[in-house]
Amino acid sequence: MFLGTHTPRLDEKGRLILPAKYREELSAGLVLTKGQERCLYVFPASEFGRITEALRTAPVTAKAVRDYSRVFFASASDEELDRQGRITIPLSLREYAGLERDCVVIGANTRLEIWDGAAWDTYLAQQEDAFSDASEEVLPGVL
Repeated sequence: MFLGTHTPRLDEKGRLILPAKYREELSAGLVLTKGQERCLYVFPASEFGRITEALRTAPVTAKAVRDYSRVFFASASDEELDRQGRITIPLSLREYAGLERDCVVIGANTRLEIWDGAAWDTYLAQQEDAFSDASEEVLPGVL
């Protein structure tokens, strides 16, 4: 499970240091891909495999499944942490997420998300009021 918020910086070679607390879970490999709201998703290789299996059973006759799968898998990049705990983010993914220097890495349960710092600040400002004011259970029976 990934939790918390961290603010690493992207270096000039497109490398990002992932927080030490996440490295053990990512040591067997990870997959980066495009996420919603123009962030990047970082999955442990095992979790990406689980998602792959789930999408494999989805009906290819459903256009939304085909469209999502194409973007999701075509943009995916399997990576490994280097000795300093860094990953290299491919240029196409950096461009998609608008990553330049200041980044935010958030824990999002079974994945990490990498955001441009300013984009995360904007998103969080918009979502915190809705989160605070939620009058119905978003996840019935859970909270």
